[in-house]
Amino acid sequence: MRIYEGSPRQDFEEVFRSIGAFLDQRGMKDVLLVEAPDGFIVQGLVTSGASGGTWSESLGTQVKETLTFLDDDIARFMEEAAARRGMAEAAPPPPAHQAGYYETAFRVLGRYVDEQKPRDVFFFEQDGAFVLRLLLGTQAGNRHELAEFTREDITNMVARGPNLRHPVTSPGSGSTTSA
Repeated sequence: MRIYEGSPRQDFEEVFRSIGAFLDQRGMKDVLLVEAPDGFIVQGLVTSGASGGTWSESLGTQVKETLTFLDDDIARFMEEAAARRGMAEAAPPPPAHQAGYYETAFRVLGRYVDEQKPRDVFFFEQDGAFVLRLLLGTQAGNRHELAEFTREDITNMVARGPNLRHPVTSPGSGSTTSA
């Protein structure tokens, strides 16, 4: 990510967590995320035209929506997310934030991605399961690696999250294959 060039760590954990929080607010589902030179492109399904009332009224239709998040947008999302979680210096602190599914799932996926140190990231989600394709630089050249995480893998990674916030790290769950 361009905004992190030259830094010792590309913080995908915070970037993905912030994007996930935005997607939770939009009500987006079945997400695809592609890293671009100047940010990320996210595509997913959102429900439009829903109306309240009885079961016979319109439930809305699902439409595909494509969003482009530039590096400046992501930096703003990260600041807003930190403020929501009460990490930003403010008086009085904001009320406790309840993270949604994408915020928590993207955070643990971001941690896994940080550990892999990829040059490029692509992933998609369907029904809570994720498939990641990472471009990794090796001594033999670049190669793609695939990793798959079931909904249960994500739940387990989220549950282990508090233990991983200490200096001791362990690799993420899920299966990986080289492509």
